Amino acid sequence: TYTTDTKSREENKKTIESLYRLSVDIKKIRRLKEWVLLQDVAYVKEIAGILQEMGADETAVASILERCPEAILHTPAEINSQRALWQLVCQNENQLIKLIEQFPESFFTTEYHENQKANILFFQELGLKNIIITRFLTSAPSIFYNPVEKNKNVIETLQRHYLNLGGSDANMKIWILKLLSQNPFILLNTSTAIQENLEFLQKNDFTDHEVLQLLSKLKGFIFQLTPTTMQKSMLYSKNVFKCSDQELKQLVLKCPALLYYSVPVLEDRLEGLLKEGISVAQIRDTPMVLELTTQIVQYRIKKLSALGYDIKSGTLESLNGTKKDFEVNSGKIQSKRERPVFNPVAPIHIED
Repeated sequence: TYTTDTKSREENKKTIESLYRLSVDIKKIRRLKEWVLLQDVAYVKEIAGILQEMGADETAVASILERCPEAILHTPAEINSQRALWQLVCQNENQLIKLIEQFPESFFTTEYHENQKANILFFQELGLKNIIITRFLTSAPSIFYNPVEKNKNVIETLQRHYLNLGGSDANMKIWILKLLSQNPFILLNTSTAIQENLEFLQKNDFTDHEVLQLLSKLKGFIFQLTPTTMQKSMLYSKNVFKCSDQELKQLVLKCPALLYYSVPVLEDRLEGLLKEGISVAQIRDTPMVLELTTQIVQYRIKKLSALGYDIKSGTLESLNGTKKDFEVNSGKIQSKRERPVFNPVAPIHIED
């Protein structure tokens, strides 16, 4: 624990001089994390030396220390232990130093070293590829701070529910690994929250097969919701689309976003579509359009309109999909528009 009381303390001159020699922008550190410069003990040369050993050049070292100055407060022993740990999943030190350059704060969080190590080994045993584990280390480091027993418990809960919902033993491992790869943050949930969300869906007449379908479509994000928020979103959709419980269920299966997005988000997106002259009936036929932000919808409508496509009288299918899907669809509309109409029975005019 480092003190953040900056009033009564002075900057450590030795730290400042060492950072200056490494061409580190000290003004930047003062602006963002001045408390680092006030500590009595710092390991500037040693940490810079370890980074250089791994292949970082002078510019890279300066950049790392500017973005994560607290790195210099760790002992060389702590950093070498962290280096050995990350090497368990990195192909070589070249890959490791590139990761540190991109995500210095993830690497220099050493307080949970034992938990990190136990979780890396657990993920490897589970069958996750090292490239996925490195992605977790950098983009979802908090899942490694949990005791490994907590993460094991969540995985076991998911496996148990998967089998109870009719999933097969043969596919279970693939399903779990895919779910984790898509959304590692499911590990931050409790087993109770997972249980409650699945029970909510079953109480709303989703069959076991349909619940599994939703879990796969929502990529595990369903576990970050609560029965209350899901209930509110479903009630809102039911009122907007004036449909029965059975019809609502089919709409949710078609577009899980109706379950995932909060009422304010759904209201905002629906309002954006209605302003463009799109009817509620059109949205009900193609609810997936609610997965798109209002800005994306406006941009796509404008582009289609320039191609002569009237979205008010046509289908909303042309708006849907990823950026790539949309480009393909609009490309087809454009080529159809540019293609000359050929009439095989029209007389051929030849000048005399």
